[in-house]
Amino acid sequence: MTSNANLQPLRLLLVEDNPGDVMLFREAIKEYKIANQLAVVTDGEAALAYIRAEPPYEDAERPDLVLLDLNLPRLDGQAVLAELKQDERTRTIPVVVMTSSQAETDILRSYELQANCYVTKPLDFDQFINVVRSIESFWMSIVHLPPRL
Repeated sequence: MTSNANLQPLRLLLVEDNPGDVMLFREAIKEYKIANQLAVVTDGEAALAYIRAEPPYEDAERPDLVLLDLNLPRLDGQAVLAELKQDERTRTIPVVVMTSSQAETDILRSYELQANCYVTKPLDFDQFINVVRSIESFWMSIVHLPPRL
């Protein structure tokens, strides 16, 4: 868990179209009292609009960390990742690919597109909780994130 109580809560953007996975993520945050702000969008186009504060997300705050599924409607996760990392305004936002795919091609392509890490979603609830806790511990306690713009 976060060791520095003076840190600002992190703004997390979960890009996930599976309502069950969204619920599991929310439960993991609730169960472990992770003090972060969580926004959820359900497709790739909405993810880009949210991150860029474009309609209908003009009031959205830039996320500190994006948790990105690959299998998304309208624009898949790898296309979202490519857009984010090519855009000077968004390329420094860390992106954790969190998906059900274990395909080597998806893993390799995600890293080629500059994903910060690739995590396969476990199917078991307890394992899912452990993965979320590990992400929280690493990205919120150990890593120095880029300053907010």
